[in-house]
Amino acid sequence: MPTGNHFHRNHLLASLPAIDRTRLAMDLEFFPMLLGQSLYEPQIQIRNVFFPTTAVVSLLNEMEDGSMAEIAVVGNEGVVGIALVMGGESMVSRAVVQSAGHGYRLKGQLLKSEFLRAGPMQQILLRYTLALLTEMAQTLVCVRHHSFDQQFCRWLLLRFDRLSINNLYMSQETISNLLGVRRAAISEISVSLRKAGLIKYDRGRIALIDRSGMEARACECYGIIRNGFDRFLPRAA
Repeated sequence: MPTGNHFHRNHLLASLPAIDRTRLAMDLEFFPMLLGQSLYEPQIQIRNVFFPTTAVVSLLNEMEDGSMAEIAVVGNEGVVGIALVMGGESMVSRAVVQSAGHGYRLKGQLLKSEFLRAGPMQQILLRYTLALLTEMAQTLVCVRHHSFDQQFCRWLLLRFDRLSINNLYMSQETISNLLGVRRAAISEISVSLRKAGLIKYDRGRIALIDRSGMEARACECYGIIRNGFDRFLPRAA
């Protein structure tokens, strides 16, 4: 496990002035985030929030028949549990680790106290919420108006933006469940992207080979979502 101060690996924490990071430092616990780990369940009180550094977390809504759909994803750009400072004591979605890694865990009440100081943390969390809402809204537009080929390219790019390595480890079955499509559709698009030289795909490992080519194949939704995060929450140097 990495040791030392890795706050810079989470862009939200890195955006804080040094004095605010110092105040939080003693309460931030460096935390392993395991593949498949559930951080939150619907309607269960939020006790901790999480700032991923190398892990990626899916926010999932579950239907009555047990099927699920991914409504948003959180990685090193943000925080899992933002509902707590927006007035909610619980979430309507599940939060599940989809790419294992690490992050920081902080008691929820401490984040609420920091938010109520009305200082830099409050402004950063509000801007992050705007960026997250932009992603959710644009994803809905994408699903309604763009081909699955374009949607999948957008989804992959946003995943790789949040990974610390150039490899995504995820089975076709998991991807099909997240996106709410048949597994055959994932297989077909993976073969197409591989033949185009955009990715390598082998036994659940996807490597991004040609980012510019992938961006050209994706719809404009990727750029809108990415620009939203860059606009509201500029990446720290």
